[in-house]
Amino acid sequence: MKNILVAQSGGPTAAINATLAGVIREARKRSEIDRIYGAFHGVAGILEDEIVELDQTFASEKALELLEKTPAAALGSCRLKLKASDENADQYGKIIEIFRKYEIHYFVYIGGNDSMDTVLQLSKYCAENGIDDICVVGAPKTIDNDLCGIDHCPGFGSAAKYIASVCVELEREIDVYDVPNVIIIEMMGRHAGWLTAAAALAQEQSRDVPYLIYLEEIVFDTKKFIRDIRAALESSNRVIVAVSEGIHDADGHFICEACDPDQETDAFGHKQLAGTGRVLARLVKDEIGCKVRAIEPNLMQRCAAHILSRTDTEESKKLGQLAVSLCVEHRPGMMASLTRVSDEPYEVRYTAVPIEEVANKEKKVPLEWIAESGNGVTEKMISYLRPLVQGELLCEYENGIPKFLVIPKQ
Repeated sequence: MKNILVAQSGGPTAAINATLAGVIREARKRSEIDRIYGAFHGVAGILEDEIVELDQTFASEKALELLEKTPAAALGSCRLKLKASDENADQYGKIIEIFRKYEIHYFVYIGGNDSMDTVLQLSKYCAENGIDDICVVGAPKTIDNDLCGIDHCPGFGSAAKYIASVCVELEREIDVYDVPNVIIIEMMGRHAGWLTAAAALAQEQSRDVPYLIYLEEIVFDTKKFIRDIRAALESSNRVIVAVSEGIHDADGHFICEACDPDQETDAFGHKQLAGTGRVLARLVKDEIGCKVRAIEPNLMQRCAAHILSRTDTEESKKLGQLAVSLCVEHRPGMMASLTRVSDEPYEVRYTAVPIEEVANKEKKVPLEWIAESGNGVTEKMISYLRPLVQGELLCEYENGIPKFLVIPKQ
């Protein structure tokens, strides 16, 4: 038998399960694939033999459609980073042992930067050890939109739609009182400002509320920031500030370190960034004295299934389907990808890239897409973002609240 295994890893998104649905749907069509398995909690779950058969759970199209509208990661996630095989050969041997147990010939790993490193390491191990009957491929996801080798990442479009919608709604909040008022919204994005840039979609249709948008890619100057706020308040009593959580000063220190200099790190050594908005709100209060609030959408921007981008969801499904095709065609060490053909009309082409071009790399916002003022973005960025948030896909409701699918552990 030749079976396929799929797993998810990294931070959840509103579209990662659409990719999973794409994998399952395509695998069901393929005569080369006998059974479809899922691993709970990514590669960590594989090591613990947390394997479940998915054929029966998704025997109906209705179940797949519900999965597509379910946020987060239905198979669970992990933050396990595999060491190089020469440092921990037993770990790789255990993974191959589990693959043999379930007759896994194809493995699709859905995830972001660190997950693609897992695809790279497993592919290299198989190649170096003459294991040519197991094909490991990657399927992209991340709301941060910082994967190389792809025009934009599944999950980003829906997160961008959520952020732009939040900003538009906060405009109504800030417009209520006729007193100087500043709202500072802190967006996710450790080393890339793509999510923060999505606030520009709200700014595009705003009539009288000025926006100040600060991305991680440029040095943040607190004195200039206060000057920007003062200038904006001269033209309007209402100002919305969108800021990346990872903004830093000229010395590379995160602005949020003024709030908590001893931030914890995750399993990959990344600092847990938070508090940037609060630091800036305190600064505005001290320097200007106007009404100011800091807001952190935080985890909510990742899994807002009530406001899915149809474009994002459709592309996510197709990338999952493409990952299965790469497996069947035996193209190990590749990641399903897409390139943009045009903005208007919007068109993309599906392709694949070697995982070496993706793993352990980071795609930042091009500096030419950031306004010379340092507090906004250019029309090029707007043209890039606009197609990604188009269309609405409504989640299912039960008793007035969203209904989501849960994969049972058999």
